[in-house]
Amino acid sequence: MKALIFAAGLGERMRPLTNHTPKPLLHAGGKALIEWHLEKLAGIGIREVVINTSWLATQFPQTLGDGARWDVSIRYSYEGETPLETGGGMLHALPLVGEAPFVLVNGDVWTDYDFARLPHEPAGLAHLVMVDRPPQATQGDFALDDDGRVRSEGGNRLTYAGIGVYRPQLLDGWRSRTTDAGADESPPRFRLAPILRAHMAQDLITGEHHRGRWTDVGTPERLAGLERELAGVA
Repeated sequence: MKALIFAAGLGERMRPLTNHTPKPLLHAGGKALIEWHLEKLAGIGIREVVINTSWLATQFPQTLGDGARWDVSIRYSYEGETPLETGGGMLHALPLVGEAPFVLVNGDVWTDYDFARLPHEPAGLAHLVMVDRPPQATQGDFALDDDGRVRSEGGNRLTYAGIGVYRPQLLDGWRSRTTDAGADESPPRFRLAPILRAHMAQDLITGEHHRGRWTDVGTPERLAGLERELAGVA
């Protein structure tokens, strides 16, 4: 099983910290955010990791190298100067990811979620880890049914944690499931959420509710809060 780490974002809300450092390479708890993921992925036996890059892309191989220090092999999927969004980024990386289900992790989150809980074979096209809505996401992303199916709408709305297992077939026929203007660019640039919502209507997206620690490290204030938390400071 391989893994894909999303690390191509511009990190605009994190500036000035991201003026010279990509967000996933910012440090918390003594290591870069992306290093926490590499350790977890290696810990569950994943040996091949693809990292998509765009903003300050050269810093990733300079900092992480080929992954040998985590006992993984890292390959980089460079998207150009403009990130391809989540859907476009996944599509662009598929030649490196291959045809089997893979773990997907957002490079700018931190969590105590146990990656060993992730299914090797999702029941449908994707299995999403969901968390309680943080203060900055009052509406939530999707709803989670009692039977573990993820829905576009519903009462129990949660936030997607940026962690999941995906089948590459999720993107089959993706053009018919997006209205993003960038879809007509070359390479195409489009969001993943509309693709997921389209498949939710067919009961093809499952999920689980993680009730532990999770942080979307989207602003300098949240990064500072995570640093205090990891240092054991209230």
